Amino acid sequence: MESKKKTLINWLGLLGIVSFASYAAAVIFAPLAYPGYNWMSQAVSDLSSASAPSFVAWTRLASLYAPAGMVCIMMVCVAIRGKLNKPLRIGIYLFAAMLWISTIGFGMFPLSESGTGGAALQDIIHVFVVTPPVVLLSIASFVMIMIGGYRKKRFVSLAVCATIALVLMFVGAIGTGAAPAEYFGIFQRFSNLISVNGFLATLGIYLFMGKLDN
Repeated sequence: MESKKKTLINWLGLLGIVSFASYAAAVIFAPLAYPGYNWMSQAVSDLSSASAPSFVAWTRLASLYAPAGMVCIMMVCVAIRGKLNKPLRIGIYLFAAMLWISTIGFGMFPLSESGTGGAALQDIIHVFVVTPPVVLLSIASFVMIMIGGYRKKRFVSLAVCATIALVLMFVGAIGTGAAPAEYFGIFQRFSNLISVNGFLATLGIYLFMGKLDN
C-alpha cells in the first residue's frame, strides 16, 4: 500500500527534534562558558540564570528550543482534533498547556542568581508560582496519555514512551532530593532534558510519520 503523502503539518513535526537538539546543545556546550561549572552537581537552570557567565551562550544555543517546540506541539494539537480517543487527546492538550506555561513563565521569571536563585520576586515566582503547575500538568498529561494509549493497540508505543517519561520524571525528582549533593545535576537532567523534552521530540516524530490518526 502506498504511504500517505506528508502534509506541511507532518513536516513541522520535525521541529520537535530541532527543539530537543537546541536544548541539548545548550545543556552540553553552555558549561564551556561557565568556569567551574560541575554538571554532576549543578542544575541546568544555573546555566540560564540572569547572573550566570553562561547566560549569553545559553540564550544563543537554546534559541530554537522554545519556538520550535511550541510550533511542534501546536501542530500536534491541530492534527489530533477529532482523532485518537478522549484520554489521549486530553493528555496531549495538557502537555501543550504545560509547555505554554513553562515557556512563558520561566522565560519571564528566570532565576536571578546562579544556583538556587535569590530572594528576588522573580525567584519566588519561578519556584512557587510557575514550577508547581508545570510539574502537575506534566504528570497529569503523562498519566492521561498512558490511560488512552494502553487502551488502543496502535498507540501502545506512545503510552510506553509516556510511561518512561513519567518514570524518569519521578527518578529525577526523588534523586535530586535523596541523592548526595554531588549528584544533584545528574538526576535533575532526568526530569529536565530527557523526560519532558524527549517526549516532545517523540510526539514530533509521531506527527511526522503520520501516526497520530484514528
